[in-house]
Amino acid sequence: AKDYELRQYETAKWVSIVIRGETQKEAMRQGFWKLFHYIQGKNEKEMKIDMTVPVTCLVKPGCADFKISFFLPFEHQDSPPQPSDSDVFVEERKAAGIFVRSFGGFASPDKYAEEAEVLARILRNRGQLFHEDFFYTAGYDSPFKLFNRHNEVWYFKK
Repeated sequence: AKDYELRQYETAKWVSIVIRGETQKEAMRQGFWKLFHYIQGKNEKEMKIDMTVPVTCLVKPGCADFKISFFLPFEHQDSPPQPSDSDVFVEERKAAGIFVRSFGGFASPDKYAEEAEVLARILRNRGQLFHEDFFYTAGYDSPFKLFNRHNEVWYFKK
């Protein structure tokens, strides 16, 4: 469809952290740096890992817990180094169909929420079944990239 796409993602490992009791913006900041330290070598193998995109954030409306995640590069999918920080963990996300809405610009938590609501409304109007109690934000750009930015919101298909 012109206003969203349905992607099929395979099972994959992500490195994640849950930040509790902060605003989404602050959780993203704290979570990003903890995960960045992991890929810079704060792991059992003291191994540097390439930065990947997207950086995702699990949002459950009305909840002040946010799970921030980096995708682990393909060469580390089979045996990712274990984090040294006890707050950081490796998780396996199962294969899933994901409804995706893309948008540009600098994305704030309010903008992500607005785009998620637009996507939810479109999906409901088209009779699509999806998990409405949570969505993911996905950011693809460095904060230093000023133009042609790419952001997404994701809902998982039921």
